Amino acid sequence: MSDKPHYHGHRERLRERLVREPRSLADYEILELLLGHVVRRGDTKPLAKELLTTFGTLRGVFEAQEAELLDVPGFGPSLAGFWALWRETWSRLHEAPLRERAVLSGPEQVAALAKARLGPSRTEEFWLALVDSKNRLLAWERLSRGTVDRTPVYPREVLALALKHQAAGVILVHNHPGGDPKPSSDDIETTRRLARVALEMGLRLLDHLVVAEAGWYSFEQQGML
Repeated sequence: MSDKPHYHGHRERLRERLVREPRSLADYEILELLLGHVVRRGDTKPLAKELLTTFGTLRGVFEAQEAELLDVPGFGPSLAGFWALWRETWSRLHEAPLRERAVLSGPEQVAALAKARLGPSRTEEFWLALVDSKNRLLAWERLSRGTVDRTPVYPREVLALALKHQAAGVILVHNHPGGDPKPSSDDIETTRRLARVALEMGLRLLDHLVVAEAGWYSFEQQGML
């Protein structure tokens, strides 16, 4: 008789299926394996199923906030740290192709980058993609973080980052956690104000993208720049 707990054999069989036929695994089984990287001793199936019950889908579990995850019995600080690492890895994997591509040829590239980074955020964040005279990416940086429906943006901070990276152009990006990418009146006024300041400083304002779960909105494509 083996003295190993029953879940060891189960977890090993899941790993074998993952290698042989990944799509055969149910969502809760994928979660089981992820949780098992932190919970080495213990059956992770009950927690995996509880997470799916609480958040609805695998994506819901992935995008859940730390406080929400910690409210689930059995999900402790170590797992919260692992989840933060998982999300950051996912974001950087989506950022890598854009950085390697170097030249930004359209809003689709920046929208994909922004959705990977900002998708789980429950508050508005304002980011800048700074480029040189040939539209090669120089920097991708967060300018500010605000509330669920507002984030402060100051022209002097945009210009300070542009000067820091010696940028010739800038793409403004922010998210709408509510799910609708349509810009608000404040978004439109902010864009106009920044466009005026950028023009005075010789900085090209290439676009302003609003990203949300339902899609994204490009000021440039809509003829608003």
